[in-house]
Amino acid sequence: MARVYLSLGSNLGDRLANLRTGVARLPEVGVYPIAWSKVYETTPVGETPDPRPYLNLGLWAETALEPLDLLRAVKAVERALGRQPSQQRWLPRPLDIDIILYDQLIWSHSLLTIPHPRMRERAFVLIPLAELLPDLVLPDGTPIAEALQDPLVRAQSVREFADLESDLLGVHSDSSLRSE
Repeated sequence: MARVYLSLGSNLGDRLANLRTGVARLPEVGVYPIAWSKVYETTPVGETPDPRPYLNLGLWAETALEPLDLLRAVKAVERALGRQPSQQRWLPRPLDIDIILYDQLIWSHSLLTIPHPRMRERAFVLIPLAELLPDLVLPDGTPIAEALQDPLVRAQSVREFADLESDLLGVHSDSSLRSE
């Protein structure tokens, strides 16, 4: 089984319910949550025409899926929650799931790059990741604590919004992950 780190976000509809449902549906596609971060509210990143804030969380999971199969699986969960395929980036969405890390794999394909190519630019990815594994060293050798000090990351608006309870999700978080 591979250990993967996913970033989930929602800025359309009932954002918190979308995150809960997304996490709860992952096992249906072969992705088994181990631990997840608190929920953070963030301003949109990129050239978005819609200023609605996102709710984001980070999630460690295990899967037997290979990277491209994992991509298909998380896209199926997004579609099940109402995400419409679009060529345009940065549109509002009920659920967005990004594959950030896949073990310590460094891999590139036309459909997917691991680690996520913009993870080091996004506070909403790094803050939850550091919450779960504060001593993590990224595949490029950078400690997560150092990545958080980047001025681009520090300038982004991220505030704690909620703490999802495992009984609300129907899956169980493994708090021992935080001490690995």
